[in-house]
Amino acid sequence: MTHGIRTDTATSYGSGNRGWRDTAGHYALLPLRIFLGVTFIYAGVDKLTDSAFMKSGGSGSIGDTMRSARDSSAIPALIDLALKNPVGFGYAIAFGELAVGIGILVGLLGRLAALGGALISLSLWLTVSWAADPYYYGNDLAYLMAWLPLVLAGTPYLSLDAALHSRRRQRSGGGLGSVGVGSYR
Repeated sequence: MTHGIRTDTATSYGSGNRGWRDTAGHYALLPLRIFLGVTFIYAGVDKLTDSAFMKSGGSGSIGDTMRSARDSSAIPALIDLALKNPVGFGYAIAFGELAVGIGILVGLLGRLAALGGALISLSLWLTVSWAADPYYYGNDLAYLMAWLPLVLAGTPYLSLDAALHSRRRQRSGGGLGSVGVGSYR
């Protein structure tokens, strides 16, 4: 007996059987996916189209950025490794950001894309933005934390992952089940 307290979460308002709160919860990670996807695509394209960035030296170059962050980073050896070929490292970061952004935006290999984004953000936090004082001025830590829900949840809705999962279930005779069209678990 619940003494008048509702323990079920189903509501009759909203679309179909699903209440507006359930629907909102269902799609809660979608704005985060869109934001991170667009931001990482933009960051990758910005690096690739910035003529000053993809150089080993000079104002605004990847090389000078890394050299200026070296002594204040948490892991100077990581910067030393990148400085062996700063232009190659710059291209790796730019193409990594593009791959992560596209993957999370369209929902293809969502957990892997999110893990890639988290690793990029972690490496940038430990190197470039480590010296931010107070720590919350460094945005790379916030990006790292933003990626973690997507690492855990993946891209189960409105994604290529969901479409591929649904197709595999239909081919194996699993039908739609209780999870619903356009989602996977």
